[in-house]
Amino acid sequence: MSKVELTDITKYYGTRKVLGGMSLQVPPGKLTCLLGASGSGKTTVLKLIAGLEVPQSGEVSIGGEPVTVGKKLLRPPYQRGVGYIFQDLALWPHMTARENIAFGLKVGKAPGYGQSVTAMAEKLQIGELLGKYPGELSGGQQQLVAIARSLVLQPRVLLLDEPLANLDVKLKKRVLHLVLEAKESGGITLIYVSHDHREAFAIADWIIVLQEGQVAAAGTAEGLQKTDNAYLKNFIEL
Repeated sequence: MSKVELTDITKYYGTRKVLGGMSLQVPPGKLTCLLGASGSGKTTVLKLIAGLEVPQSGEVSIGGEPVTVGKKLLRPPYQRGVGYIFQDLALWPHMTARENIAFGLKVGKAPGYGQSVTAMAEKLQIGELLGKYPGELSGGQQQLVAIARSLVLQPRVLLLDEPLANLDVKLKKRVLHLVLEAKESGGITLIYVSHDHREAFAIADWIIVLQEGQVAAAGTAEGLQKTDNAYLKNFIEL
């Protein structure tokens, strides 16, 4: 199980400050939800953890090991044990579902990766989709392929950027079940982005509320619902 920490992180895009000296801790083996309005810095936090972005200053550590210090990547993305399910899924359109799922294993030269892909597809009940291309799949089917691509790597940390957006109710329940099962069976640390406080309060073990690049509040759903934090109260009432 891997604890994730961001310490004194400052991040700019051009002249726009997105994170201003922000620090947060994600407990190991739990589902932590980053909750906040659009533009609060949620997706930027995920990209920093994954190593897809570097800060102007500050430190990112996973499992007690620094992986980014300032603008220097001490560990590249493929060496962090981090899976990332993007909001736009980011499937390769010229690859079949099988090839998409196998991509990370193939790059890492994992032995017997074909068997791992087949086993994961069977677990997610998408075996019949393996020969199809993303353009031939529904949005929900693409979501399952994206989840399979991340889980087959057996990550220490799994990042999910609003994974239930644009799914119907039935598929939302299925995807959520898969995510929670991964946490329980594999001891994965899950970091889940949402702008919906009802969703966060329903599923998260720990919630970190972001406001304009800073941590406005953090705690359990029960604790946060009792807080007198003015920003959080206003956010919940919107």
